[in-house]
Amino acid sequence: MAQTGSIRLPGEPEVEVVLRRSSRARRLSLRVSGVDGRVTLTMPRFAPEREARSFAAEKAGWIRDRLAEQAPFILAAPGAVVPVEGVARRIETAPLRRIALSDQALLVPEGASRVPVRLGAFLRELARDRLAEASARHAAALGRPHGTITLRDTRSRWGSCSHEGNLMYSWRLILAPPEVLDYVAAHEVAHLAHMDHSPRFWATCAQLFPAHKAARRWLRQNGATLHRYGFKG
Repeated sequence: MAQTGSIRLPGEPEVEVVLRRSSRARRLSLRVSGVDGRVTLTMPRFAPEREARSFAAEKAGWIRDRLAEQAPFILAAPGAVVPVEGVARRIETAPLRRIALSDQALLVPEGASRVPVRLGAFLRELARDRLAEASARHAAALGRPHGTITLRDTRSRWGSCSHEGNLMYSWRLILAPPEVLDYVAAHEVAHLAHMDHSPRFWATCAQLFPAHKAARRWLRQNGATLHRYGFKG
């Protein structure tokens, strides 16, 4: 799939629509990202661009409705509220030398520079601690050792398990309630026994984490919101 440019829909607000051509596309299709509000129009490889422009204009109302439904992007800076382990915490400055977590706040040293970046690093380390503990606990219950643990900022999946037993997780799980993080760890550890999503896999997952259906439902309903928070620059 290749980006071929963009078009702008006039009005309030003006909307940019990114055009992408795909050899697999058989028709024009629109997508509004639930993460950053990016609007993408995918078109067949040889479709005339005028058709794409006409299609986007016809769907302008639908596009604006979808954008209006989305929550705004939030930069992790002093004054912002960010969930940590499912608890909304305000980012505040304090006379500290290091970032600290309190019951209701994320405390950053007064005068600190690059606060979003530093907070992101802090939360990744916290996520690593929590996910390492949960993975080890579930692997012990299963009786199968896991391999290395890697954290990434993935948007397409919350975790994965390789055939070698290595586990990958999205560090943004630290923003979700603890039981959701615990479920994802149980889910990936269950793949150590079954590298599929067969009934046997789900039985193993339920054995490790009985409340897996509720945690899965939370991710379906709220997972995209975990990407609202920016930790760069």
